[in-house]
Amino acid sequence: MTRGLWAFLLLALSSASLRAQTADDSLMMRRNDFCTGFSYQHDAWDQYWEGSLKRVNGNIGTITRQDVGWMGTYGVTDRLNVIATLPFVWTHPSQGVLLGQKGVQDLMVAVKYNVLDTPFTGHGSLRTFAVVSAGGPVGDYTPDFLPLSIGSSSESLAGRLTLHFQARPGWFVRGTGAYTWRGNVKLDRPSYYTNGQLFLSNEVAMPDVFDYTASVGYLDRRLHAPVYFTQQYTRGGGDIRRQDMPFVSNRMNFSKIGAFAQYWLPSSRNLSVRLEANHTLNGRNVGQSTTLTAGVFYIFHF
Repeated sequence: MTRGLWAFLLLALSSASLRAQTADDSLMMRRNDFCTGFSYQHDAWDQYWEGSLKRVNGNIGTITRQDVGWMGTYGVTDRLNVIATLPFVWTHPSQGVLLGQKGVQDLMVAVKYNVLDTPFTGHGSLRTFAVVSAGGPVGDYTPDFLPLSIGSSSESLAGRLTLHFQARPGWFVRGTGAYTWRGNVKLDRPSYYTNGQLFLSNEVAMPDVFDYTASVGYLDRRLHAPVYFTQQYTRGGGDIRRQDMPFVSNRMNFSKIGAFAQYWLPSSRNLSVRLEANHTLNGRNVGQSTTLTAGVFYIFHF
């Protein structure tokens, strides 16, 4: 129920001396540099919102979702980067008879362009980034088994705009927002019922999604440490029916708060480690989850 559309939440900043790690931040790889690495993510919840009603369900207990994700970012030029991510996901309930799912999820490819980089107000610099990304399922998994499905199995196209103000002493503030168009999903059954209506089809129209993130933090040559607040709004979709399982096209809204720290090791300017935590404050048809992430990344110079 807490599946994300993009590998977990939108983080960010910028500096000419640092390198990009995700499609959602405001860092850039230099020309012919390639950053790659892996991250591990652990997400768990035992309370969720059934529509606006917050509840627990003894038939499933605590839902745990884990993934190991690969990321690669290549600098085509100093202002143009190409980014790809691919996670392997597995889920597990602590109670009941339902079995968890596992497998390769969705490949995401993004193109990020540094539109503007200019001094601003005499106290720092302003940078603007535009990102276009597309994603789709790679593994053969079913989306029709929430909250244990590993993904929505929907092809997607998203556009994102990021504004980042970097103060010279190291402090920053940033805002980013994205709109995601999602393709239809096909189920392994001839009909389904959602949002008060019976559909005699195996094809489900998926609602689009809007998200935004605001973050503040500190950035120097070795430490990248922001805190952030993020919200997601689904543009349509019904609520979970009382005492029923969630459905793939349900409205899934949430607000989260989180923080992360990325540190470049003194022994190697190309190797960094990253730790992150976030928590769901409020939501609709999602679990109230706590997510922990750890990752290691390395930059190759060609």
